[in-house]
Amino acid sequence: MKNRLLLVLFATALFISCNKEEKKDYKASFTTATADTLLQDNISIRALAIDNDLAWYAGNNGKYGWVSLNGGKDFSGVIAKDTLLPEFRSLAQTPNGVFILSVGTPALLYKISKDGKRNNLVYTESGEKVFYDCLKFYNDKEGIAMGDAMDGALSVLTTKDGGETWTKQPARNMPKAADGENAFAASNTNIVIKGDKTWIASGGKKSRIYYSEDKGKNWEVFDTPIVQGKEMTGIFGADFYDDKIGFAVGGDYEKAEQNSGNKILTEDGGKTWKLVGEKVGFGYASCVQFVPNSNGNELVTVGKTGVWYSFDRGTTWKKILDDTTLNTFTFKDARTIIAAGQEKIIRVRLK
Repeated sequence: MKNRLLLVLFATALFISCNKEEKKDYKASFTTATADTLLQDNISIRALAIDNDLAWYAGNNGKYGWVSLNGGKDFSGVIAKDTLLPEFRSLAQTPNGVFILSVGTPALLYKISKDGKRNNLVYTESGEKVFYDCLKFYNDKEGIAMGDAMDGALSVLTTKDGGETWTKQPARNMPKAADGENAFAASNTNIVIKGDKTWIASGGKKSRIYYSEDKGKNWEVFDTPIVQGKEMTGIFGADFYDDKIGFAVGGDYEKAEQNSGNKILTEDGGKTWKLVGEKVGFGYASCVQFVPNSNGNELVTVGKTGVWYSFDRGTTWKKILDDTTLNTFTFKDARTIIAAGQEKIIRVRLK
């Protein structure tokens, strides 16, 4: 009896100790946000990349370029294909070039020289269902792009030679897409890469997370609880802090104020997800990013209801800017955000 009592007391103490360890002491790392404008132009921007002290962008009407982050000279260019001015919504950079990818048909993927003056068409594809949504690189040589479903699966392009050539992967290499499952070219954040690991977020009538441990050779797919079931619902943007902690946002594009069913968190590498921040904070959002060096606790989002911040993994939210015209953003460092959207690029300083 005495031994049994000691065992019960030990188990109780262990349970209490575990609960105490699970309780996190979340703290905000900044209190104010101020913004200044880096670019004003007749352009819609949904893709950004930081290259040292330059912020590269690509947008509609064939426009691309960079803005200097240290007071240097800016650059702007235009690409036309015959009479077509492409709408670029995906962008990635390596030490040897910058890559921009258009939506719709024909898909046009260009390599831009680092001085911005030379461009080379490295991939093109035509077809009724052609629509690419996101572009990323693993390293200097290997990259991946994803697009809407064709032949029963999401479209995937890969390169192994630094973007000089691209190969479309057979649909049989991907899990079968559900009816009405595609993706959104909203912020160039449908793909997240950590080392060799890749996550792809789909949306629409079915919104799931595709996961590969080996740079896209093999895939698993996991369900999510985000709102879905209509063409304009689901995940619009995702990010991972490390290979375990991830967050995704979106919602119902046609119900911008709806702030439930639009924020999901994973802590097991994307295998399982849970809704957080229900009926709290923002509605539809197109982009989310973890604040660097925040232990995966701090998040920022942009969308139709403004710029919002959470310091407790998405449980509570505070609006930090009223700007409702932003589509995408990236962190220059832990206290500097570069964001873009309708007719502008801005810099947000966090203090």
